[in-house]
Amino acid sequence: MIKFTCEKAILQGAVTLAGRTVSSKSSIPAMEGILITADNVLTLSGYNMQTGIRATIPATIVSGGQIVLNARLFGDIVRRLPDDIVTFTADERRLVHLNCGDADYDILGIDAEDYPALPEVEDEYSISLTQSLLKTMIEQTAFAVATNETRPILTGVLFEVGVDRLTLVAVDGFRLAVRREGLEEHSGGSFSFVAPGSALSEVKGICTESDKSVRIVLGKRHVLFSIEDEAFSRTELICRRLEGDFLDYNAAVPKTSSISVTLETRALIESIDRVSVVISEQFKSPVRCIFGHDKISLSAKTANGEAKDVCRMEGDGGELEIGFNSRYLTDALKNAPESAVRMDLSTGISPALILPVDGSDRFLYMVLPVRLRGGNG
Repeated sequence: MIKFTCEKAILQGAVTLAGRTVSSKSSIPAMEGILITADNVLTLSGYNMQTGIRATIPATIVSGGQIVLNARLFGDIVRRLPDDIVTFTADERRLVHLNCGDADYDILGIDAEDYPALPEVEDEYSISLTQSLLKTMIEQTAFAVATNETRPILTGVLFEVGVDRLTLVAVDGFRLAVRREGLEEHSGGSFSFVAPGSALSEVKGICTESDKSVRIVLGKRHVLFSIEDEAFSRTELICRRLEGDFLDYNAAVPKTSSISVTLETRALIESIDRVSVVISEQFKSPVRCIFGHDKISLSAKTANGEAKDVCRMEGDGGELEIGFNSRYLTDALKNAPESAVRMDLSTGISPALILPVDGSDRFLYMVLPVRLRGGNG
């Protein structure tokens, strides 16, 4: 016999969180469900054998136990309940009764014995940082994660933990994103791992803009993100580490450049957007950039038409002509965490670097150019 009571809004939040990592289709019915564990606290878990989420929430536990409910059905029911206290009971035959206000539901649960156990993560290496900082660092790197499985290791983000700072790196073969920030609390020495981009998307969604902490624990095969929450006691995401050799990104970044200019990120984004109007999935073309004296002349030409614009900058580009995939360059500029950046260039076929104006190494974005053809791009 399981029985507990819980606020509807809190229960709904936990069902939504746990449901993020539930298998949509499985030959095992339990894998399409949420594991409910009533012990000293109430925990809801979702797991797809790659990533698991465990949400611990406040509840009044009358009698404990475990049961699995179909995630879609359970979620649909809880979402429709009135804003009141939910009373949950399950008997020995796994018949579940939900009552909230005047609403009553009876549904059949699944034996918890059929549900796979979430991996335990050994606490050998760990770091703590604020949720807002981790959320920001993931946003500013994960856009460059590879989307194809040719090199599975590149579908994740590299975490490098040093003595006093954290570095996140993502690369997809066309662009590179690097973000660094200082660390105040970590244990176990320096370490590194690669977390799947799909799991980090969930971590980003769980994290808030608050100064509440998130603890990252590295295990032999898995990584645990333990996230504090206002309404919940804690939310934990466990994901499998990606194995393999990540790109030696330091070796891939040019050490010198012949051209260095300073520009406003918003101004260049808007110029790229204006000339990209004529570019489409059907008619693709690079954005042609000519770096002159204190200005960048941008243009694009396709069967749709031709567009030109000028973006002001500081410096002299020596009339360097270079082409870029508009989306790749825009993504890098949008995620640069400062309103003005330095852009380092060398030739029309060399990577372009986007860096802090102050010369620090807080961020680095590298975008490979697109070869230009004739006068049409």
